[in-house]
Amino acid sequence: MAVDPTVASIFSAFEAAAENPLASSKAWKAAHGTPVVGSFPMHFPGELAHAAGALPVILQENHEPITVGHGMIYPFYCGYTRSVVDQACKGDYDFLDAIMFGDHCVQVLGAADVVRAKLPNTRVHFYQLISSMSDPWSLSRARETFAGLKEGLEEMIGHPIDDEATRASIRLFNRNRQLLRRLYEMRRAGTANLTAKQMQLAVKSSMVMDKATHNALLEDLVVKLEAGSAERQRGVRVYLSGHFCQAPKLGILDLIESCGGIVVDDDLYHGQRYISTDVDETGDPLDALAKWYLERNLKVPCPTRVDQNADWETYLLDAMAKSKADGMIVLMAKFCEPHMYYYPEIKEAFEAKGVPHLLIETEHETTALEGIRTRVETFLEIVKRQARAKSATRSVETGAV
Repeated sequence: MAVDPTVASIFSAFEAAAENPLASSKAWKAAHGTPVVGSFPMHFPGELAHAAGALPVILQENHEPITVGHGMIYPFYCGYTRSVVDQACKGDYDFLDAIMFGDHCVQVLGAADVVRAKLPNTRVHFYQLISSMSDPWSLSRARETFAGLKEGLEEMIGHPIDDEATRASIRLFNRNRQLLRRLYEMRRAGTANLTAKQMQLAVKSSMVMDKATHNALLEDLVVKLEAGSAERQRGVRVYLSGHFCQAPKLGILDLIESCGGIVVDDDLYHGQRYISTDVDETGDPLDALAKWYLERNLKVPCPTRVDQNADWETYLLDAMAKSKADGMIVLMAKFCEPHMYYYPEIKEAFEAKGVPHLLIETEHETTALEGIRTRVETFLEIVKRQARAKSATRSVETGAV
């Protein structure tokens, strides 16, 4: 089937930014003279940095081997934190005007200490967000943190950040999330055949590109896809889960689909987790951002947060039913403690419901794709046989045989 040249061109632009985020950000700074503010995933509100006139960029794990950073951080830290430390040690972040850190795991805190030491001339702000999401004081504590962030950014630019400027940034970011969610809706419904790689490139590029530029590309893409038609895909409908901070390697995503899987939905950070929740565009911007922080954990629960009103395993089971997925593949970054601690509850819940799932542990270093291929092929065959068995049972029960 022929690929629309406009669609291909848009995804090429996404890929250029997503696969070379620092070069893309540096080029933007040189062309526009704006500050660049880097941040760690997963909870920093880029809207505040944008309202300050900066380009907010979520720092990404890169593809380079970890060399200089080996002596600065424990080898049993996750690939994301080791990669970020390595990039800081190599001077890759020297062009950044500020870096914002969160506190969602111990490894991130360790990485923050090294980055701060290695970048003495860069503003490194640490913000501690309350992890208990359903207490009476959670909202006010979250607002206090974002107020502190705003003050730090105001110090950087030398003047106050206007509330209307923040609301304008919120509207821009909301539109970006809405357009990306539209891509998810079309893929889920089968009206657009978008690969897992394409979806990742669309979301990951939004983390590092100027939002207005990214929105313009997304607007064109959605129009083109809605005007076209999609052939019915055949294969096992797969839901992807996991990978909080770093993007899954594209080779693994391609492998899953080459084995006969059709990725229809996910809760990846470089996916639904990042775009799930909009910010209120009216009223006090800090109040709106604090509510966003709490509400997004209800949209896509995070194991680094504690909320009495949400649990991840129930969310996953419901999300799979909504997307009509046949099975789930869990992508767990090696040494990701929050995921490792929570996974047994997911496993127990899925086994109790008889929902097939496969755990794949990923690494920053070389991953043996052929070994993964064998496991994925076996899993997809099990899912197909289970589906046929269920269909036969229903036929017998309804007297269709």
